[in-house]
Amino acid sequence: MAHSNIVAKPSKPYPGFPLFPHATRRWAKKIRGKHHYFGPWDCWQAALDKYQEQRDDLHAGRIPRTKADVLTVRDLCNRFLTAKENQQDAGDITPRTFADYLATCKLIVDSFGKNRLVDDLAAEDFEQLRASLAKTRNPNTLGNEVQRIRTTFKYAYDAGLIEHPIRFGPTFKRPAKRILRAVRQKKGPRMFEAHEVRRIIEAADQPLKAMIFLGINCGFGNSDCGTLPKQALDLKRGWVDYPRPKTAVERRCPLWRETITALEEALHERPNPEEADDDGLVFVTKYGQPWNKATADNPVTKEMRKLLDNLKLHRLGLGFYALRHTFETIAGASRDQVAVNHIMGHADASMAGVYRERISDDRLQDVTTFVHHWLFAEE
Repeated sequence: MAHSNIVAKPSKPYPGFPLFPHATRRWAKKIRGKHHYFGPWDCWQAALDKYQEQRDDLHAGRIPRTKADVLTVRDLCNRFLTAKENQQDAGDITPRTFADYLATCKLIVDSFGKNRLVDDLAAEDFEQLRASLAKTRNPNTLGNEVQRIRTTFKYAYDAGLIEHPIRFGPTFKRPAKRILRAVRQKKGPRMFEAHEVRRIIEAADQPLKAMIFLGINCGFGNSDCGTLPKQALDLKRGWVDYPRPKTAVERRCPLWRETITALEEALHERPNPEEADDDGLVFVTKYGQPWNKATADNPVTKEMRKLLDNLKLHRLGLGFYALRHTFETIAGASRDQVAVNHIMGHADASMAGVYRERISDDRLQDVTTFVHHWLFAEE
């Protein structure tokens, strides 16, 4: 059955039109192996004008320069996102981080107007923006948004697009730490108890069950599970070696027999991926897509939320990532924080961390055995 919201791709407005209609409903062109977008389908002339303005720089592999003597908010966001997209392509930032910057730039344009001159923005503008954001965002989310906005405008000065740094004013900053602590205290502990984890495991279907085991056995988060390659698993010996995608910090963890069984079941039932590049992933959705997507509501988050709602366990601030909090909290009682940090993939900036070349598998095994006993001792 066809969906009513599906719009047919338009034809090119005339023979020889240099752009093609992309599935994102924008006119696009592939240049030097990369797609570039120039405007929505219904504005083909504006898209063509933008392409003709930027084509020399793009075909030469350069970032398109602002043609005017002044920098507009739209120009800044385009330049900033191009730089961040290059970082994403190089592996310096994750797709999720790029998606966050993309949403922030849209917010900036919607708030200030695309043709507003960056040099005209004053502290009052940012004070009003922060007040508006505070009405709809919790303190943690507000702090992250403020930081991304500051990063975007700092780029303008660092890249030489403006002569002087932006004056944000004295109030355009993250909420005070005491406010963040109060919010955290109000939410309560961001972890599950042993009997709750057992209920979650018992009620979960594959492949979410295998992910939950990785969360409580190894402190894996949403992205860890969504990007986990099959080559990182050694199910015969019972180990996973997978640096954290977020930080590239080395991480190694012994697997419980229950975790191994769950992973074997998940791999046996895994659908064929839609894209050949995803064939190396441990987890693929029923639609053949990766479980890790650059959205706040990615598949792992969504499926865990539904499961917790069904079990009436979806307390404020509790989701899949709470398994990582739970592992850290319980494993810390094993009194080998160095081994816990290694399993969690936490960077150790101390002098001891600089000189430490390895951690014995026995120490890692002791930590996960301690957590296993906590989880299943009552049974």
